[in-house]
Amino acid sequence: MTETDAMALRRAIPEVVGILVRRGADFASAEDAVQTALVRALERPAVDGVRDIRAWLVTVAWRAFLDQVRSDTARAVREQRLAAEPEPGPVPQHDDLLGLYFLCTHPVLTSTSAIALTLRAVAGLTTRQIADAFITPEATMAQRISRAKQRLIGISLNQPGDLSRVMRVLYLLFNEGHSGEIDIAAEAIRTTRQLTALTAEPEVAGLLALMLLHHARRPARVIDGRLVPLADQDRTLWDAHLIAEGVAILQSALARHQLGQYQAQAAIAALHADAPTAAETDWAQIVEWYDELLSFGDSPVIRLARAVAIGEANGPYAGLAALDALRDDVPRYHAAHAYLYERAGETEAAAAEYAEAARRATSVLEQRHLQCQADRLRVGQDTN
Repeated sequence: MTETDAMALRRAIPEVVGILVRRGADFASAEDAVQTALVRALERPAVDGVRDIRAWLVTVAWRAFLDQVRSDTARAVREQRLAAEPEPGPVPQHDDLLGLYFLCTHPVLTSTSAIALTLRAVAGLTTRQIADAFITPEATMAQRISRAKQRLIGISLNQPGDLSRVMRVLYLLFNEGHSGEIDIAAEAIRTTRQLTALTAEPEVAGLLALMLLHHARRPARVIDGRLVPLADQDRTLWDAHLIAEGVAILQSALARHQLGQYQAQAAIAALHADAPTAAETDWAQIVEWYDELLSFGDSPVIRLARAVAIGEANGPYAGLAALDALRDDVPRYHAAHAYLYERAGETEAAAAEYAEAARRATSVLEQRHLQCQADRLRVGQDTN
């Protein structure tokens, strides 16, 4: 199977799940049947020479579903009714696909379960691929997905959904740090692109723009196993095409005058991307966008980022004063203090804060970077 065929299959999965549900299958059975068809296609060149891959997937998935029904003798009557119906064609249904997003991110599911189910039913990944991406045993991931589908029993595909929850799950998915055979961030972008085609909501476009702008900086974030802060990144490594696309999508969304938090975050990312060098960053405008962002909900994490921006725009002591209003258990609180202390020339205080930030860091890369910063400043003190 070619890579193009494999991608076409995965793109067709949510549509085909919707078709099976509309023809009488419950969501769990429909999703299982489509996955069975996908595995058959991936395990052997079953789609070589097939002109309409979606039609092929519908046919194979429908037959797999009927096989499931026939294996349960208690459903004999249902089998007769379903078997008598003609096999459905690959007609995409806008409402079905949007309903699938809503169903996979339903409030009865935890965020972790919603992410896993979205990757399977909407993105079209196999359980093994999802498990590998999250460094989780396949059996554990299979149980998680199975429990999630059980919780959705009785919930219709065409029930109204919460678009904000869908966006939150996709954003959480994008921010996952692990990847194996499958690039999770790329899958989040692909799935969000698909969502933008289903709704004219500018905030969905804002989310896609935010993802693209952050993803564009990815090649410069880690060099030779070392975390590189934004200010020190080689900007020639940033993906100019993704930046241009993200900015264009954001501008179109902002023109709708329905500002949301993802658009505000994307505007901040765009200002970073627009600066030729870190020194030329428009920090004053970034502070204004953080103020807009806070209007959607007070968050200590946002206030911390705003304090750093204030320190860049108005001087380190202004930033430190803004940090004083926050608790020290806010993520990266000590790292922000360290950075501003260093900018103020208070290297001893900065070294101590970097060391404390390293102790509290939740990732190995971040811990190593912060400890190196502390060691660098301490060496400088020793040589003075």
